Amino acid sequence: MSHLPQIDYDTASPEVRAAHDEEIRMRGRMTNMKRTLLHSPVAHRIYAEWFTLRAELDPVISDREIWIFSHAISKAASSTIAITFFRRALINKGFDPNALELSETEALLEAFGRAIVVDSNAVPAELWTRLKERYETKVLIDLVAFAGIMLATAIFNNVVGVDFDPELEPFAEDADSV
Repeated sequence: MSHLPQIDYDTASPEVRAAHDEEIRMRGRMTNMKRTLLHSPVAHRIYAEWFTLRAELDPVISDREIWIFSHAISKAASSTIAITFFRRALINKGFDPNALELSETEALLEAFGRAIVVDSNAVPAELWTRLKERYETKVLIDLVAFAGIMLATAIFNNVVGVDFDPELEPFAEDADSV
């Protein structure tokens, strides 16, 4: 059970309602994490910059590659909600997250995502060498910033104990949906 409540739209301030309505307009749905973050529209806006960075990385990094990268970060951070969110993305596009055959790029991004969480002070030089061979500096800046927001998202969900979104349940690691 979440340590912090989700907003109650009916009693929320006009500022919170406006942020809620804008989120629905832009993304078409509202997760439990977002409903919780909306107690602070500023915090919600900062976390929503994930989408801005994702747009910057596209088309250099494909959806599948970013899902694998994000899933690796989520797994390393032990964030059940985030893990399941990216499992759903993969499954909905026909991929089995339990049996992915990774391309060289996907394996590199998966290793980088894990390394960032395991010890951000010691990302292996070999990983950096391979990343710099593949991507321009701006892409790497955006990718690391994206990873930071992804990790912040995992931490927020873990620390607050955000309630698991019911629509994610069929995609959980122990579900039989794959």
